Amino acid sequence: METKKALPILFAIMFLVMVGFGIIIPVLPFYAEELGASPTQLGLLMAVYSLMQFLFAPMWGRISDRVGRKPVMMIGIFGLSLSFFLFALSTQLWMLFAARIIGGFLSSANMPTVMAYVADITSEENRGKGMGIIGASIGLGFIFGPAIGGIFSEISLNMPFYMAGFTSLLTFFLVLFLLKESLTPEKRIEPAQKKSSLHQALQRPLSILYVLQLFVSLSLAGLEATFAYFAAEKAGLGTVELGYIFMIMGFAGALVQGGLVGRLTKKYGEGTVIQIGIVISAIGFGLILLTEDFTTAAIYLTIFGIGNGLIRPSVSSLITKKATTGHGSVTGLLSSFDSLGRIIGPPLGGVLFTIAVGLPYISGIILSIIALLLFRIYSTQSKKLPSGVYHN
Repeated sequence: METKKALPILFAIMFLVMVGFGIIIPVLPFYAEELGASPTQLGLLMAVYSLMQFLFAPMWGRISDRVGRKPVMMIGIFGLSLSFFLFALSTQLWMLFAARIIGGFLSSANMPTVMAYVADITSEENRGKGMGIIGASIGLGFIFGPAIGGIFSEISLNMPFYMAGFTSLLTFFLVLFLLKESLTPEKRIEPAQKKSSLHQALQRPLSILYVLQLFVSLSLAGLEATFAYFAAEKAGLGTVELGYIFMIMGFAGALVQGGLVGRLTKKYGEGTVIQIGIVISAIGFGLILLTEDFTTAAIYLTIFGIGNGLIRPSVSSLITKKATTGHGSVTGLLSSFDSLGRIIGPPLGGVLFTIAVGLPYISGIILSIIALLLFRIYSTQSKKLPSGVYHN
């Protein structure tokens, strides 16, 4: 399938998936509270989704290497839609958990499969651009979703869940009718190769990049979980102002991923872009500590967002280029490490914040430095390999 036609369709698909996902973000805490959830149970409700993603993303990635991308993507999107409708119909707390578990299990198929699809249809030269465009669609979906959710929650608390369900259903039909399969039968991986491929994918030096991604998402999740409290304490900012700040940061990240990542990776290579991204993120973390008011909070968080926006697409691009196994296997593992960061990040950020309000951001700087060192180790190790041999 031609990249020119496929990428805009993939952009629309991931945008709609993330709008659906984002719609429920502002509503879920209140909805769960209404059904009797304590703060701890609400935390678990959030975490169980990431846990399912962590456990099952690699499996879906491997399945997509065997049966093709399109059917797996359709399972993921249908699962997301189903979970939203289950949410809307929930009358007891256990039903919310059931909806979240089903949603997490099935929708963990989305991210690795879309990334693998991009890797299938892009040349190595344009891989970074393709991954960046998908990153931008995710970022934009996250911006518009919560805004839509906030508006429709005025009607009733379960209305946003119906909206999210219908959005996902629309996306399902978009995939069904518009998207062609990217993995030709001759490129599919037989079940017999599965074990060796997973073993290979966790071999060094590529495994270092997975750990790097873990540290990046760990620091991001820690920031997202604590920044509202931090901004309230340091600058007296409320929820509306915070919404705007995250919106500005999201737009900046989306612009960087959609326009800049492709050009930079083409010119300087993924490795350089990853390192620039980590350095800018670390500077952003440092500046956040100096937050005084709305303007400084918006500027400093945006600097962080730009740095962060450079990293993920470049890591995805580099991993799919260097992998000797199916693209689905490696993007599945990458999604899994990403989810692990999102599971550990919020509680860790919360604990650090209770010790000292600036600690989550100081730890963000430390994690960034570790990520930078990890990349240097990866770089050194991959140079030692004979050319043309790259067993991840």
